[in-house]
Amino acid sequence: MSVDKNNKKFGRVAVLMGGNSAERDISLQSGQAVYRALKNIGVDVTALDTCEKEIEKLRHFDRAFIALHGSGGEDGTIQGVLEYLNLPYTGSGVLASALAMDKIKSKQLWNGIGLKTPEFHLAANKNEAFKLLDKIEYPLIFKPSCEGSSIGMNKVENKSEFMPAFEEAVKFGEVLIESWITGAEYTVAIVGRKIYPAIELRTKNTFYDYEAKYQSNDTQYICPCGLSKNELIEIEELSIKAFDSLGCKDWGRVDFMRDTHGEFYILEVNTVPGMTTHSLVPMAAKASGLSFDDLVINILEQTLD
Repeated sequence: MSVDKNNKKFGRVAVLMGGNSAERDISLQSGQAVYRALKNIGVDVTALDTCEKEIEKLRHFDRAFIALHGSGGEDGTIQGVLEYLNLPYTGSGVLASALAMDKIKSKQLWNGIGLKTPEFHLAANKNEAFKLLDKIEYPLIFKPSCEGSSIGMNKVENKSEFMPAFEEAVKFGEVLIESWITGAEYTVAIVGRKIYPAIELRTKNTFYDYEAKYQSNDTQYICPCGLSKNELIEIEELSIKAFDSLGCKDWGRVDFMRDTHGEFYILEVNTVPGMTTHSLVPMAAKASGLSFDDLVINILEQTLD
């Protein structure tokens, strides 16, 4: 893609980053990468850390690139502010962002329309957790329902590990207790209506956790991912169905597990995926022949529609 170095069609662009969520550090990395890319292509761009109340300055901009991860930035909150200001922004709207951020609500919706997702339970407090202790099959994975970047997640092999894992996850809100799927993990990026090549994730860790995502040099990203043509068609169709079912638009990423029988299970949809040097959407874009700068401009161009 040829980039116009004097590109002024976007006007003044604010890159929103940081914030107050548990994913603040990753958001700052994503935001700085996006800011540098937009600067490279001649966009009039400013980086705003929403933790520093700079959000008040948004009235002076023409559009926003959201690089906020987690609560406050990926859950419909900042989207609502931007809607009120009538300011175009990247990514999904208020309702879609809120639904996608809440893993439990997403899974309830997918169950209702027949999309496969691992079996799950909800526990909002210790009493609810205790009721499940003897009624649930192991192994399990515990996840905060409304956090990303694998924060607060733990695999649970038996009853003795149940409550410690719950207590770690519940620090971040309601807990999703999900059946463990043994098999390969995949992710599919979507920008506009274009589906980028699927990536298989391989880690020596128990699962693709925070350390594997952002700190390890041993994590493997397999692209092309080795799926057959028919399997690629299947995972791509499931990606679009999961994405559309939540009302998502413009860009995002859909994560999957594939069990030992070859069945794909949708884990979650990310409406503001990471844009760091370890992030998956830039990797998928690169496999499609797009530079990071091209990817960023493609995402921002969605705000012109």
